[in-house]
This record gives sequence, C-alpha cells and structure tokens, in this order.
Amino acid sequence: MSRLAVLCAAGALLVLPGESRADVKLIRKAGGGAVIFNSIGSGWKVGGRAPSDAFLLARRDTATAFDETIRRHAERERVDPRLVKSVMLVESNFNPRAVSPKGARGLMQLMPGTARRYGVRDSFDPHENIRGGTAYLSDLLGIFDGDLVRTLAAYNAGEGAVQRYRGVPPYRETQEYVRRAMLVYSGNGNAGPVLAGGFKGMSTSPSRRTAAAPVKLHREDGVLLISNLGDLPSAGRTAPVLGRVSANR
Repeated sequence: MSRLAVLCAAGALLVLPGESRADVKLIRKAGGGAVIFNSIGSGWKVGGRAPSDAFLLARRDTATAFDETIRRHAERERVDPRLVKSVMLVESNFNPRAVSPKGARGLMQLMPGTARRYGVRDSFDPHENIRGGTAYLSDLLGIFDGDLVRTLAAYNAGEGAVQRYRGVPPYRETQEYVRRAMLVYSGNGNAGPVLAGGFKGMSTSPSRRTAAAPVKLHREDGVLLISNLGDLPSAGRTAPVLGRVSANR
C-alpha cells in the first residue's frame, strides 16, 4: 500500500459521518505491512481512560439502532439478547466502525477468521456483524456447557486458550474483559456464570437434589424387575421401574 493510500485510509476513518471521532493509529509490522485502527475497538477508552464501571452500567440499557437486530438473531440462536448487547457494549461501545489493534472489527469485534467462519462478508455491516457474533456466542455456550464465564473468556481469548487453561486464561486483558462483561450483564457484578429465561446456559433455578437409592433386582412371577425403589409394593400396585427383563433369559 502506498503512503498516500495509507493517509487516505486514515482520513476516511476520521471523517466517517455519524460516528464519534477517534484517534487513528498506524502500526508498521516487521514484514513491512501496516495496520490502521481507531481507539474505539476492544480496549476503547473514555477521555483517555478505560471506561469506569459506572459508565458501563449507565450505558447498558441505552436504546440503540441495533436492538431489533439483536433480538431477532438472539431469538434464533437461543441466546439471551441482554448477553449479546452486553458483549457489544464491552467490545465496541456500540460503534459499528470500531477497529482494534489486533484487527477485530465492528460492533461485536469479529476477527477476520471468525467472520469467515460465520459467513460474514462485511464486518462493518451491523446486521452481518451481529448475526456472526451472536452465532459465535451460541456455539461457545454449547462448547462450554452454558458456563457464562468461560464463554466470555473464550469470546475474548479464543476457545483454545480456555480449554488449555481449563478456565479463564491468566491474561490480564481477558480477566478484566470477563469482569466487565459480567458487570454489564448482571447490572451489579454479582451474577454467577448462569443465564436466565430459558436461553442457552446454566439454569438459574435451584436444582432439586434427591438422595441416591441403590438399584436392586427383584424376581416376581418369572420376571426379573430392576428398581431403585427399595422394596417393591405388593402385587396389584404399579410402580415405575428402571428396566424389566425376562427371568429366564
């Protein structure tokens, strides 16, 4: 890319209509290539500083032009739309033109490889970006059995890193990312790794546990009954059994 082209590209990022202004930076790679990015992507700042918890909480319920698209794709993927919007806020502060130093793009900061995986041709298109990001969240929830903390960590650091460390990787960026996302999603920072409302994720309803009962074999009228009910009721009364096989087999 020529120097003139680089300058033109940087200028285009600065004057995009309808978007907040942001510092544009250029990194020259060892191979001679250059990466141009703004300061609103992953790691975005407010007044030169990372957004405060109070700022994030104030923004979490902000109405955006993307709310209906979020709802539609979240419903299709069985993901809580509040989770999608929480990730979007932490990732880009609802800015569809956000670009991170690592090359993540758009509202949900899709890396090029992730965009290709989910058929996203234009990561700066809000509808495509939300579709791809929501599908990715849905798949991660499936991979990690609905564990929200590991899902969020994987969205930031990749599922491979979470699997390798068997939890949140020891990366400061990822740990802070998970904390912020959980803060925004819960509204108070005290939510556990669960999802509510019948969406993909671990149920918030307390599980009802019953004492385990040993399985026993009962022979009755030439039939072998397998049951965990202890002593079966007298003949003539029905009771559920785990299995029934012929005694002469």
